[in-house]
Amino acid sequence: MWKLTKWLTPVFTLMMLLLVSLIPVKLRAQTIKQLTLEEAYEFGRTNYPLIRQKDLVNKTADLTIANLQKGFLPQITIAGQATYQSAVTEILFPVPGFAVAPLSNDQYKLVSDISQMVYDGGVIREQKNLQVLGSEVEQQRIEVDLYKIKERISNVYLSILFLDEQLKQVDLIKTDLANGIKRVEAQVNNGTAFRSNISLLQAEMLDADQRAIEIKATRNGFLQMLALFINQPLTAETQLQTPAPFEIVTASTTIARPELQFYSSQDKFLSGQTELIESKNHPRVSLFLQAGYGRPGLNFLKNEFDPYYVGGVRVNWTIGGYYTQKKEKELVEVNRKMVDAQKDAFLLTTRTSLVQQLAEIDRMQQLVNTDQEIIELRIKVKDAARAQLENGVITANDYLLEVNAEDKARRSYITHQLQLLQAKINYKTISGN
Repeated sequence: MWKLTKWLTPVFTLMMLLLVSLIPVKLRAQTIKQLTLEEAYEFGRTNYPLIRQKDLVNKTADLTIANLQKGFLPQITIAGQATYQSAVTEILFPVPGFAVAPLSNDQYKLVSDISQMVYDGGVIREQKNLQVLGSEVEQQRIEVDLYKIKERISNVYLSILFLDEQLKQVDLIKTDLANGIKRVEAQVNNGTAFRSNISLLQAEMLDADQRAIEIKATRNGFLQMLALFINQPLTAETQLQTPAPFEIVTASTTIARPELQFYSSQDKFLSGQTELIESKNHPRVSLFLQAGYGRPGLNFLKNEFDPYYVGGVRVNWTIGGYYTQKKEKELVEVNRKMVDAQKDAFLLTTRTSLVQQLAEIDRMQQLVNTDQEIIELRIKVKDAARAQLENGVITANDYLLEVNAEDKARRSYITHQLQLLQAKINYKTISGN
């Protein structure tokens, strides 16, 4: 028995460790019980694959800038050559007391050149600045693409809310049908109504059940689509919170879309290109040191291998860039005008869309107000019909007509209410606020 206990103890301990280790995994796998539209936006942005490009753009810019910075490190060049000449320098007139050995036709040279940039005309500085500006352009381009996710998420999100309201309406009509069935059953039992009236209402109840099944299946499809967008586990029990009502204040609304930052970053990038064009035409100054070994050395009259060195300051100034500088700047200016044209076209399209959304908001608000009045009237008519049904004045079919009329009014109200909310959210998304 002791041996069995001794064997089971480590097994039990191992099982407990495995169970404890699985607890965090289970907690992480828990589905979201409640979700707001803003949370969906944030999840969608964080988990969208394109977001990873932002870090890659930064790393690319950092690596490029680091390489550009190495332009100020000493540049070392090693070169060697061996030649054979058909003729060499000779002294044809003898100098008394001085003998000059004739140079060899074969000559050798091994040279190491070390150059240290002192002033490059600002080229490296402007290239680094251009890399930073280019990185900002790419970052803003990604922001523009990420912003488009909001519209797609809001469409799916509001579709689920619409289906939720439809399910609530199905529950309401089932309640009305259940009340009608209860009253007709009493009449059938009293012999004042036909059983076919019950069958009619029961058939409508089954139709309502089918509507609920279809709505739930459609909702599940949209829910899984939303789960893919935000990369979060969602189930049929997940409750999506309806955005709180808000007013659209047109007087203070400004366009704050990421596209405007994108156009601004492009303009800065083009300005950086202009600065780089100018800096390339500046003179460059560097220090150099050449160390060599060869035959002959610096003293070409000495026909033997000899080390030597040469040091000094080197100035390079290429004026060929001035020939094309004007046209290059004109090309940059043309590109800037193209960016300005794109920006103006974007603003015009955005303002036009905002005007359309305002008209849609006003139209939907009027429809919602009218829907509320219609529903109040339909409820009164339905309640009266229920009383008439209970007293045997009308048939179940007459009562069903009034129930369906109220159902139609409520569904129109739900549709218009969600369309109003969609129009308001669209207005905020289009304006960027």
